[in-house]
Amino acid sequence: MLVHAGELYVSLKDVTQSGDLLGAVARLPRGHRPGRLTQDTVKLQPVGVGVPLDYLYWLLRTPQYRDYCRAHATGTTNLGLARDDFLAFPAPEPTVNQHVIVEILGTLDDKIELNRRTNETLETLARALFKSWFVDFDTVRAKAEGRQPVGMDADTAKLFPSEFVESELGEIPKGWRAVSLSEAAELNPVRRLERGACAPYVEMSSLPTSGHRPSEWPLREPGSGARFQNGDTLFARITPCLENGKTGYVDFLEKDAVGWGSTEYIVIRPRPPLPTEWGYLCARDEAFRNFAVQKMEGTTGRQRVSADSAGRYLVVVPPVVVANLFTQVVTGLFRRMASGDDENRTLTELRDTLLPKLLSAEIRVKDAERFVEGTV
Repeated sequence: MLVHAGELYVSLKDVTQSGDLLGAVARLPRGHRPGRLTQDTVKLQPVGVGVPLDYLYWLLRTPQYRDYCRAHATGTTNLGLARDDFLAFPAPEPTVNQHVIVEILGTLDDKIELNRRTNETLETLARALFKSWFVDFDTVRAKAEGRQPVGMDADTAKLFPSEFVESELGEIPKGWRAVSLSEAAELNPVRRLERGACAPYVEMSSLPTSGHRPSEWPLREPGSGARFQNGDTLFARITPCLENGKTGYVDFLEKDAVGWGSTEYIVIRPRPPLPTEWGYLCARDEAFRNFAVQKMEGTTGRQRVSADSAGRYLVVVPPVVVANLFTQVVTGLFRRMASGDDENRTLTELRDTLLPKLLSAEIRVKDAERFVEGTV
């Protein structure tokens, strides 16, 4: 069966055994091309009139519904929710304000999505700049061919050379250095945590495959594993996480704080004059990831790349003046990304707080509208 934009779907199976996907609701974004319905996923259609499909979507996002699904789960290897049990969920009667409730929650969701897309664009710009300057050498190549570099004024272009020299890496800009990653950055730098004191923890499941920030960093008492500070990059070194692109940039800790995480991270910290963001952009670069995949060792299903092997990857380090210019640009982009993520966390918390209270009439719609007006 084809799925179409705007329609609502529910999963009645969860092969992860965590219960997180059991009863999970989703809707294909408007404007998205049609796709196919996966096995054990059902399409929802309201019975009768007057109940917006979006109202059902929010109803199936409430904590009460999620608790109901877990309580009625069956199976061991694959958790399942019977169709009759799903339909027996004691849903509250739709209120006269259901359309307003949908509008309030949708406004928050729209702002969250806008911030997400903006961050995606900002990161795309940062990664494109990194590749253009330090991988493809577009500016130097343009000058060497007598062309004006695209998107760069004449004064800035003067900071770049106009010729190449041979190096271990091949042709690189004159005056720049081809060095190993372990020379350009510290790998797994020493960070210390006070024994017994809880610290922010980033587990592998929280490390993103796209986007720069982990999804969460709860406080936990430290055990063995990577230590990191703001400005460090977390690079997953084990299969399949490495191939899937699990990488994160640390910019969410308090000043001078130390966090910790999986033993399967390689922590990357660029050395001056390179900015800390350079480490993240390098780790996201396809060429580096392919190199790391090729250097993986171990038994099938547990292959990993060592820090020593990853450290042999060759990179190009520019003079201080170019590195400082790159710092000015990417630092601003990453600050905007961090600000967008911070705002989304606030909006998500507000949305998830208002959701059950609105549907149960625990909070008045007018009060909720005031909360939203002061936030969005």
